[in-house]
Amino acid sequence: MDLYCTRPGCPKPVNSFADLDNAATLKSVNQKYCTSCGMPLILAGRYLPRKLLGQGGFGAAFLACDRYTPAMRQCVVKQFLPSNTLSPTQLRTAQDLFEREAQALDELGNEHPQIPDLFAFFELTVPAWQPGKEDQFFYLVQEYIDGQTMEEELNQRGVFSSEEVIEVLREILIVLQFVHDRGAIHRDIKPTNIMRHRNGAIYLLDFGAVRQVAKGGKSTGIYSEGYAPPEQMNGSEVYPSSDLYALAVTCILLLTGKQPTDLYDAYQNSWRWRSDAPQANPILATILDRMLKVTPSERFQSAKEVLTALAAIAQSGAVQPSLQSTTTSTATPATTLPIVQPPVPVTPRHRSAIAPFSIPELLLGAGFTGFQGGLLAIAVVSLLGTTMVSAGFWFVLLIGLILMQSRRVIERVDLLLLAGLSLVLVLFIPPLRSAIVPVLGNTFTTILVIAGLATLIAIAITLLFRLIYLLLRRWL
Repeated sequence: MDLYCTRPGCPKPVNSFADLDNAATLKSVNQKYCTSCGMPLILAGRYLPRKLLGQGGFGAAFLACDRYTPAMRQCVVKQFLPSNTLSPTQLRTAQDLFEREAQALDELGNEHPQIPDLFAFFELTVPAWQPGKEDQFFYLVQEYIDGQTMEEELNQRGVFSSEEVIEVLREILIVLQFVHDRGAIHRDIKPTNIMRHRNGAIYLLDFGAVRQVAKGGKSTGIYSEGYAPPEQMNGSEVYPSSDLYALAVTCILLLTGKQPTDLYDAYQNSWRWRSDAPQANPILATILDRMLKVTPSERFQSAKEVLTALAAIAQSGAVQPSLQSTTTSTATPATTLPIVQPPVPVTPRHRSAIAPFSIPELLLGAGFTGFQGGLLAIAVVSLLGTTMVSAGFWFVLLIGLILMQSRRVIERVDLLLLAGLSLVLVLFIPPLRSAIVPVLGNTFTTILVIAGLATLIAIAITLLFRLIYLLLRRWL
């Protein structure tokens, strides 16, 4: 039998032990050690890691089996494996997420058939490679779901039909209704966290980011970009409708086969996906659009409300009987739900911020601001001279341009038209360029050089501040 070493960086993690092929030896042997690094291989005295399933930023997952079960039950062993570059604060946050997943699985998984069960949660202290030191590792063991994630299905077979998306949507809504009713919010719904078992059952995975509402609904900054709603990305309070938003993003990805960044229109602060999914059922599309509203109060407020809305599709005959939910659950089957108008959502205590700008429009806006700033500086100095008043007037105009862009009063073609008009005015109205000395050959060249340099400087400053922001968000 081959056992896989779970020590990070082990040069030869695969270990072969012929004696473990004997059932009696397998059940009775106390321990086996890695022949390369000396790491104990039988975890908690019973779990035998067989192969590496995957590795991420905070941990690794191994396929293992439990030697103390009659059929050598397969399971997943997750190891807490933080990066060495994490600060003490980040390390504590990462460990909290790992322990939170174990707690959530213990409280939720053992009560619902579509959430993996927790089998064990333990720590292991072993001698380090360096003499006289010790390494401490944390593990959780959970139920192994033998199947494919929605992302794997999408990559293998292509886009989903409306009926197939409705099936996934309904099954996950049933799970979310159970989770939300117990005061928890998942906060990381995405295709890789939804898995279909070989027997057809659909599971919701990865509860590391779950948040108990009773303990405060604030977001910790841990989210999957593209799927998380604005309130979660901004670190504000999260709601059950935050999970519904992420679930809707998952559904439109399955319908279109495109990534969220290709479907979100940052200029209009809205999702533009229907043209990429002509096969989408109109009622389903309307439901998803409401789930995708930027402001939490405009969305459905519970999974039950969405299930009620989905009943309209079932009663219209758009869904085949074979796709109706067969999972045992406390939720009422979708086909028996009455069609009722969902209650008016309660307005949350905060306003959701405008969604962030995409990189191309961020750079376009920076370039426009720099170009306009250069032309404005030429015009203001020409008319008012180099005084504090002219500097203040120029600064106010520049801030006004930035505010109009942030509010999307001017955008896209407006930026190019306004920049072109400003350039023509400065070039052909002498009073607006009287302060320019043709040191670079002629006045026109000087104006273009000044505006061009201002453009490059504005773009460089914008990129620098974005880099600082990304680094701070990653470290904090």
